[in-house]
Amino acid sequence: MSDDDDYVYDEVTGEWMPAADLAARNQIQVVDSQGTPLADGDQVVLIKDLKVKGAGQTLKQGTVIKTIRLTTNPDEVDCRHPEIKGLVLRTEFIRKR
Repeated sequence: MSDDDDYVYDEVTGEWMPAADLAARNQIQVVDSQGTPLADGDQVVLIKDLKVKGAGQTLKQGTVIKTIRLTTNPDEVDCRHPEIKGLVLRTEFIRKR
């Protein structure tokens, strides 16, 4: 062990561990409705018709959403649709394409 290794105390396990290991273990995993992991830039498909509040529109089942971005909330993804700006979708209504 070298002097420049960063160790942090994990309160859950009560052990000292390398900071990189703890950060990797605490990383949030975002999954779609079928349990498939999602990442920034993925394409997703809607599995249900969704009424969009404030836009007065309904996104139909099967609509492809390109280039999603993950948020700090593992239940939501930020995305862009040509007709709707600032769209945030719940992961329970999408599946990875």
